[in-house]
Amino acid sequence: MKTMISLMLGATILAAAPAWSQVTVDQPWVRGTVAAQKVTGAFMTLTSAKGSRLVAVSSPVAGAVEVHEMKMVDDVMRMRQVPALELPAGKPVALTPGGYHLMLFQLKQQLKDGDKVPLVLEVEDAAKVRTTVKVDAIVKPLNAAAHAGH
Repeated sequence: MKTMISLMLGATILAAAPAWSQVTVDQPWVRGTVAAQKVTGAFMTLTSAKGSRLVAVSSPVAGAVEVHEMKMVDDVMRMRQVPALELPAGKPVALTPGGYHLMLFQLKQQLKDGDKVPLVLEVEDAAKVRTTVKVDAIVKPLNAAAHAGH
């Protein structure tokens, strides 16, 4: 009986191990859309307890979600998809308008102020172990300021 309890306790601890290394998500939000709009951005701050990478994102409200970067190149602001976003241990990584952010494509519905958008972030650690983080991002008005709510 003691062996069985020890095994169950050990399995419970091992099952919880990925949760200990999870990325924390602060102030997740999505920019609202107009009726026919099929693309929008999502923003938040990610902090990983250990060095990790954001490697994929999905949402039931979008056909595709990509990690993007905006930066100045030859005096022109350019946006491009990045294959992964580095999350250095203990350092907050801000996803903001004008910087790294998430792009939601092929929207299935209009996103209105106050709605919640479920996002699933897939994070990979240095050992190539992947975990998911579920987030409910609040929709803010189309004209929301970059730092609204801070």
